[in-house]
This record gives sequence, C-alpha cells and structure tokens, in this order.
Amino acid sequence: MQLVHGGDWAGFETEYGRPPLDFSANVSPLGVPEAVQRAVQEAVSVADRYPDPLCRKLRQAIGETAGISPAWVLCGNGAADLIWRLAAAVCPREALIPAPTFAEYEAALNSVHCRVKRHYLLPESNFAIDESFVEAITTQTGMVFLCEPNNPTGRTTPVPILRRILDRCTAVGALLVVDECFMDFLDDPAAHTLLPQLKDHPNLVILKAFTKLYAMAGIRLGYALCSDETLLERMRLAGPPWSVSSLAQEAGCAALGEKKYVQQVRALIRSQRILLRQGLESLGLGVIPGEANYLLFRCTVPLLQPLRERGILLRGCGNYLGLDDNWYRTAVRTEPENRRLLAALEEILA
Repeated sequence: MQLVHGGDWAGFETEYGRPPLDFSANVSPLGVPEAVQRAVQEAVSVADRYPDPLCRKLRQAIGETAGISPAWVLCGNGAADLIWRLAAAVCPREALIPAPTFAEYEAALNSVHCRVKRHYLLPESNFAIDESFVEAITTQTGMVFLCEPNNPTGRTTPVPILRRILDRCTAVGALLVVDECFMDFLDDPAAHTLLPQLKDHPNLVILKAFTKLYAMAGIRLGYALCSDETLLERMRLAGPPWSVSSLAQEAGCAALGEKKYVQQVRALIRSQRILLRQGLESLGLGVIPGEANYLLFRCTVPLLQPLRERGILLRGCGNYLGLDDNWYRTAVRTEPENRRLLAALEEILA
C-alpha cells in the first residue's frame, strides 16, 4: 500500500523484521523528552476517566506560553485533525494553496467539495513564494493555506510578503491559515511567526503541533490559534468529542516546560543541516536551501529501494503536486545518522 506521507516504519518492520533508520519523517532526532515520558506514565493512573473535552489545563498552558488568551486556543488530535475540522467548519467555495505543499490541506478541502486553486512554485527560484502569490488571492478566494516553513521545500516566505498576503486576505474576506508546525526549527522563530497579528486579524488561524519539535508524533497533539472564538467553537463541533486523550494533554503540558530540550534540538538542527546539505551537494545533488529540519533535493538515480535495502527510509516526493520522482526529502538527524545516510548515498551513486 502506497501511503501519502513518510514515516512508514511499521511497513519496513513487517518486511524486514527490524526497525529502520528513518529519514522520511521530520521529527526531533533527540526523541521524546524525559519529562513528557514521565507525564504520560503518570497519567495512566487516571486513564479510567474521560479526558477533559475542552483541554482546559493544556489550553491555559499554551495561552501562557504564547502570550494570548486560552480562549484563542483549540487543541486537536494533531495538526491534521485541525485542518480537517477547519475545512468542515468553514466549507469555503474556493481556496488557494501553493504547490508543492503538505497534502492534507487539499485533501481536507476536497472533502467539503471546495474548488482548489494551486499556485505552482518554481524550482528555478528554489520554490520561493513571491508577490505573484499575493496577486493570486482574488475576491473569489475564501481560504488560503500557507506552510511556514513550507513542507517539503523547507523555505519560508519573506515577512513583508507574508504581511501582504494577510492584508490581501483581510481585504477580500478570506481566511488565512498559516501552518507553523516547523516554525520552531528556524534559527529565529520569533522573527517569522504571525502570532503578534492574531489580535487584529480574526481571519488568521495559526496551526501548531507537538509532533515535530518534541518527537511526539505517536501521541497526536496539535492546536489552532485564532482570535475568532466563534470559528474555534465551530471547529470544535466539526469533529468528535474527546479527540485529545488525557495522556496527550498531560504530555503537552510537560513539553511546554522543556526549554533546555528545545535549545538543544535547535542547535543540533542548525549545525547538522549545514553538514547534511554540504554532504548532499558534494555528491552532485541539487539541494534546495531549506531552513527547517529537512532538506529537499533532486537526484535522477532511483534512491528509495536501494536505501531501503540498506535499512534507511527516505521520503520520495513524486506524490507532491509540482514535483516528480526525481525529488526527495530527507530529515536532518544526528551527525552519526546523517553520515550513515551520506555514506549509503555515495555507495549507491558510485
């Protein structure tokens, strides 16, 4: 079975009987923080109770961390859950997305029969979002999705253009949804986030998740930020209750206190992204200058199966709109792991 996303470690283990070295999923290579592990273990003792459907303790903690009202926070079963809830709550007639980008935006929009306009990004400009994206927002546009930094390109949109996109959406009455799930891997996240714009722009929704930064992909926890509390309530009602388990809620509260862990992850990614990019380029591969914890590169030699046979998973990007089978995305991991990937690639390309 061909899966939409990477990270199919279970399929590999079924085939080979051992775990892979997984470069196909972009999560922290440092693993789940110890405080989060303890919080989950302790929460098991009260798992006989239904979880708080309003996630009050977690929303309070998120609000304090972000410097906003907890009423502007909606928690969900990962960011994907919130994307689908948002589409169901709004049901826009027409939406605009860049291409390539995260597949769940279009999948969710298609589920409510929305007409999706794709703005194709160009490899010759390293898939940058420019002024032409602003111009693509029309009076017919009901919703715009942006991934900052974009997945799979790793590129961010210049802040002045981000602001013009937000202003244009406000002018035409469109909802701007900015997925900031990879934002914390940037060298300076505070300089790029649109969080300060929430108060004056009720048409802005920011998506965040614990999945990537805290390596909590299996716990399933994300949240949406918006000053339009009515919209958040519609999103809450657009899906089943108890979407966030009590274990996930406690894990999220614990993760928010892991300041040292975040610093360690960010420093590791910063240094290893350089090493991995230089290593890929030394093999003659065309690498997009990504800014997050993954890199997009082009290679005309098939890589997925040869790497799989060597115990390594890579993300093939042929199912991204605007890319073909010559494009691959690799996570940035620890130095020994990155060097193992580069050595395997050198062997395959020799």
